[in-house]
Amino acid sequence: MSKSIRHIPSLDGVRAFSFLLVFVAHAGLGNTVPGGFGVTIFFFLSGFLITTLLRGEFEKNSAINFPHFWLRRALRILPPFYLVLVLAVVTTRLVDPSLELSRGALIAQSLQYTNYWIIFHGYENQPLGTGVYWSLAVEEHFYLVFPWLFLGLQRLKTSARNQALILWGLCALVLLWRCYLVFWCHASEDRTYLGSDTRVDSILFGCALAVWNNPVMDEVPLSERRWKYLYVPLAVLVICGCLLVRGVQFRETFRYSLQGAALTVVFIAAIRYSRWAPFALLNTAPMNFIGLLSYSLYLLHLVVIFSLELMWPAMNPVLRGVVALTLSVALTWMIYLAIERPCARLRKKLTD
Repeated sequence: MSKSIRHIPSLDGVRAFSFLLVFVAHAGLGNTVPGGFGVTIFFFLSGFLITTLLRGEFEKNSAINFPHFWLRRALRILPPFYLVLVLAVVTTRLVDPSLELSRGALIAQSLQYTNYWIIFHGYENQPLGTGVYWSLAVEEHFYLVFPWLFLGLQRLKTSARNQALILWGLCALVLLWRCYLVFWCHASEDRTYLGSDTRVDSILFGCALAVWNNPVMDEVPLSERRWKYLYVPLAVLVICGCLLVRGVQFRETFRYSLQGAALTVVFIAAIRYSRWAPFALLNTAPMNFIGLLSYSLYLLHLVVIFSLELMWPAMNPVLRGVVALTLSVALTWMIYLAIERPCARLRKKLTD
C-alpha cells in the first residue's frame, strides 16, 4: 500500500458536489440540474471507499472483521438516520398536521427496505422530506452482501485484475436485468431507479476501481497529458450525453452503466490530479466542509425545503433555496457536533 487511505484527495469535495447537485434539483431546478446523477456519484463513491477500506484491512490482517465492519457502518449511518427520521415525523405533525402518516412506510424506512416499499406503494404518506431514504436502503443492502463477496475473492486468491473483471461482469448482468425489466416487462421508472437489484451496479463500478488500479493504493503509471486532455474530456462527454438523452428506456437501462464507466475515469483523475484546475475546487475549504456534513445534509435538506414551502409558499424560490441551504448546514453542523463526531470517536475506540 503506497498511500494512506485515511485521507483521499478530492473525496470530501466529490461528496459536496454530489450533495449540491441533489440540493439544487430539490430546491426547484430538477428539470435542469441532474439531482439523480448526484445520487449515482454518491453510490460510486460509497463503493470505492468501502472497498478501499476493506482491501486495506485485508492486506494488513489477511482477514475481514465482519462485526467491526458492521459496527462501524452502524455507528456512521444509523444515529443521524434515525434522528432525522424522528425530526421529520415531528416536523410533519407541526407544519402539515392533515397528512396521515403510513405506519407501513415508517416501518419500511426504519428497517431499510423503503426503496421497495416506494416501488409498490409510492411516496405518499411518508414523513415530510424523507423520500431520499430509498438510496440509504440500497447502500444498506450492499453493506450486507458485498463484504462476503470481497472476502470470497480474496480467499480464492483472485488476482486484482480478475476481481475487477468479475465486478464489471456483475455490472453487465445488472444492465441485462434492467433491459429485461424495461423492454420486456415494461417496468415502471421507479422500479429501475429505486431497486437495489437494478442500481447496485452504480456502487459496484466504484468497487471495481478500488480493487484494481486504485488511484489511492496502487502506483499505476499514467500519461498525465493523455488522461487530462483525452480520457477525462471523453468521460465528461459521455456523462453529458447521458444527461441530454431524455428517453426513459435509455435512461433506465444504459444510462447508469455508461455513467459508471465514465465516473471511473473521472475519479482516477480527480484523485491523482487533485491540483489540476478542473478539480481544484473539490479540495477547497468550503467544499471540504460541505463534504464533511454531506451525509446528514443529504438526509435533512428535503425536510427543510418542504417545510419552508408549506410555511411560506409565497417566498421567492431563490431566497427559499438560500434559506434552506443555510438552515440545513446550521442544523447538520449541530448534528455533527452532537452525534456524528462522538460516534466517530466511539467507532475508533471499539474497532481499532
